[in-house]
Amino acid sequence: GLVVRFKSPKPRVREESENFYASIDEKRGRLGDLKQPAAVDLSIVVPAYNEEARLPVLLEDIREYVEGRRQRQAAFSFELLVVDDGSRDRTAETALDYARTHGMRELKTVRHVINRGKGGAVTQGVMSALGRAILFCDADGATRFSDIDALLAQTRESARADGAAIAIGSRNNQALSDTVVERSHVRAFLQWGFHTYVTILGVRGVRDTQCGFKLFTREAARLIFPNMHVERFIFDVEILLLARYQGIPVAEVPVNWHEVAGSKMSIVRDSIQMALDLLAVRLNYLLGNWRIANHA
Repeated sequence: GLVVRFKSPKPRVREESENFYASIDEKRGRLGDLKQPAAVDLSIVVPAYNEEARLPVLLEDIREYVEGRRQRQAAFSFELLVVDDGSRDRTAETALDYARTHGMRELKTVRHVINRGKGGAVTQGVMSALGRAILFCDADGATRFSDIDALLAQTRESARADGAAIAIGSRNNQALSDTVVERSHVRAFLQWGFHTYVTILGVRGVRDTQCGFKLFTREAARLIFPNMHVERFIFDVEILLLARYQGIPVAEVPVNWHEVAGSKMSIVRDSIQMALDLLAVRLNYLLGNWRIANHA
């Protein structure tokens, strides 16, 4: 009871200014809405907190992918939502500077007045996305962005009749593929322990719940994100629980990944926090405190 009472997330309502984005064309454009019909092929949501140093590497990777994609598919359209989650550095300015330098009109920055946490930044970004497919990816550029093609192919293959499907990057499938993963022994051990704990609490069949590279069809995003409660690191597990409860297919796809310095996570403190948050999430669904609404 105490865990549920004290660890249950309570997402705050958006501030009025958080309904708008800035781009190189617009100082104050109104954000889209997940309830609207799709307007572009792909939305890319990047949660970013104090990421001025690491963000340009990811933006360059995305730009190279888009240029290559447009050579194959001239009409390919996308939007890139950089969700600045209350940063104290020049994260949003860095993104806009990059967009100006490279003429990237599709890049939009959204500023949170108060930090929500990575899960909150992802959720707010997805709730404003206009893509037929919606990807969120970490700002550190740890995953090779072109691996998105494998996730897109997987959602086309596994989608339900209503179009709902999720494909998630996995750093655990090297035996099955030619992908490359570079991570420290400490991180590998902690991930093994966390995976065991997650399995005990009911998320089975997914080997890597925490990889920051997940793709949703618009139909799947509409079923998942309006139901989200968790705004911190454990949000990935709530996504997978909501998918399981609603019978949405989830497929793991091997990705190329390397550890990047500058993580905002404190290994000990955040591991304990995540364990308690996960227990609270599971109990809230089991006890019926959180009910799943169908927003499709």
